[in-house]
Amino acid sequence: MTEAERKDGTGEPKASFGFREVSAREKQPLVQGVFRSVASRYDLMNDLMSGGVHRLWKREMVGWLRPRPGQTHLDVAGGTGDIAFRIRDHVGAEKAGPIYVCDLTPEMLEVGRDRALDRGALKGLHWVCGDAQALPLPDRSMETYTIAFGLRNVTEIDKALAEARRVLKPGGRFLCLEFSHVVLPLFADIYDRYSFSVLPWLGERVASDRDSYQYLVESIRRFPKQEELIARMRAAGLGNCSYRNLTGGIAALHSGWRL
Repeated sequence: MTEAERKDGTGEPKASFGFREVSAREKQPLVQGVFRSVASRYDLMNDLMSGGVHRLWKREMVGWLRPRPGQTHLDVAGGTGDIAFRIRDHVGAEKAGPIYVCDLTPEMLEVGRDRALDRGALKGLHWVCGDAQALPLPDRSMETYTIAFGLRNVTEIDKALAEARRVLKPGGRFLCLEFSHVVLPLFADIYDRYSFSVLPWLGERVASDRDSYQYLVESIRRFPKQEELIARMRAAGLGNCSYRNLTGGIAALHSGWRL
């Protein structure tokens, strides 16, 4: 059952916000509130929560993407610029085509723009405030679409996948990096204990926001399993879909193409 198909007694569509069920219209402002709260500490928290492993996952993502000089890239839910900078560095600043960074939360984009200024990366990066479910970009305008740790936060995943296909040129590549479902039973038990106890504690101590990191942990558990996401990508019109598990399935990379 998709997000839009779940309804309460009044017939209003429902969506998951962590383990809570909220009305679909409530989820977007709730998600914005989470990322508005954690924006200034977002990258630091990623390092602490993953022990720095998220950097290896992102390197694997860009390596699998294989960006080429002159391509037009879109990174969605990438406000702090982490993936955009990696794509730019991989290709070379002088050879990189336009890179659009789209994020729902202005405060996250502010962090990314500040980081770009600090790096002297003033050319070729475009910062766009927008919704993954209704991207403010033309049809068939992008050669790659990336989204890292953002798809689970949209209200309707299927709409976001359809939008990804819409903005990709024929032959364009979709690549999603997301926390996923651990495939090793013993490892899964350890990971559950760690994520439900340590991560909210880190959020409270470092970002002064336990509730936001409790939501992030819960949102991971509500995210579709690897094969289910493949099926939903295909239903959205993407082809040649495949995935790779990372660190035993703690994260996964999902790839598809607009054929």
